[in-house]
Amino acid sequence: MYYLDNAATTFPKPQEVYDEVYKAMTEYGANPGRSGHDLALRASRGIYETRELVSKLFSVKNPMNIVFTYNCTESLNIAIKGYLKPGDHVVTTSMEHNSVLRPIKHLESIGVENTVVKAASDGQIDPVEIKKAIKLNTKLIVTTHVSNLTGTIMPVKEIGRIAKEHGIAYLLDAAQSAGVYPIDAEELGVDMLAFPGHKGLLGPQGTGGLYIREGLNVEQFIQGGTGSASYSLQQPDDMPDKFESGTPNAPGIIGLGKGIQYIMNRGIENIRSHEENLTAYFIEETSKIDGIQLYGPCNTSLQGAVVALNIRDLDSSEISYVLNEEFGIYVRPGLHCAPLAHKTIGTMEQGAVRFSFGPFNKQEELEYAVKALHRISKEL
Repeated sequence: MYYLDNAATTFPKPQEVYDEVYKAMTEYGANPGRSGHDLALRASRGIYETRELVSKLFSVKNPMNIVFTYNCTESLNIAIKGYLKPGDHVVTTSMEHNSVLRPIKHLESIGVENTVVKAASDGQIDPVEIKKAIKLNTKLIVTTHVSNLTGTIMPVKEIGRIAKEHGIAYLLDAAQSAGVYPIDAEELGVDMLAFPGHKGLLGPQGTGGLYIREGLNVEQFIQGGTGSASYSLQQPDDMPDKFESGTPNAPGIIGLGKGIQYIMNRGIENIRSHEENLTAYFIEETSKIDGIQLYGPCNTSLQGAVVALNIRDLDSSEISYVLNEEFGIYVRPGLHCAPLAHKTIGTMEQGAVRFSFGPFNKQEELEYAVKALHRISKEL
């Protein structure tokens, strides 16, 4: 098995993640925050410890400003729909995932305007174009940190500075960067930060989160039991209870904590260096194969561990099928839930084959993948 689909979900996870999820399920699988007995308190402590780890990873001062969700999509929906109101304007880019674009398009029905800034053909965004798109009623700027299609690293610090200069909130989608790139929310000028638990943070699926800056007014759209202020029929306004209704995925969140601990122990800079080396090797070797078209910057200083390619005019799904069936290589073809990004790079009809690398991939796996692509290029 050659798993090269880490942009979808990282696999495998560190062993300690599996062990802790199993322990949480079998040893203290009670409902956190709903009872005062030992098992419930142990689950609550585990969740809070993960909250502290997340806040440390993103240099957030108050762990209570970290809201746990079930995935990055939920986090983005909370941030976008909870912050924007009729008459507001939001700026985003053509390199965004549908988890950003669909909520924004949905809000058109209630009178929220949007401007989509088009990226260059390699996925890069010019911050000047972001600035030009700002209007008097612009309330929010939303961008990805690293493109899930081309791996393009966005100029988030410059965008954050522009947002701050204009008094506009900045929402960063860290789906492809959390756990791989250092993220200091305050230094980057980020007001809200959405992240998945199951990708670079090495946690289980069904986990994610949203950082909300202190004092930012974001409405919740789910109300229910929080284990706090149970005497009131109104949703608590305290963080993070305001956004965490219902029983949380305690085993998943606690397992996520172990994934973050692994990152901290190994060193985020070491993980990034490892993935950069793999990406540089893969770009260099695949660029030598006749008929292969690479997309994105093709430069690891500008690109994360995501490489999109095509072979001549072959359908991307056909290539992925052959890689799976004949070589045991697992990648993702198609449009990657990012149709505007595909329009930007010119692959809307054909799609693209996406290879994405993680902390547990080895160069030998990529060498095998390169040989497979050589053979496919010759035979198809």
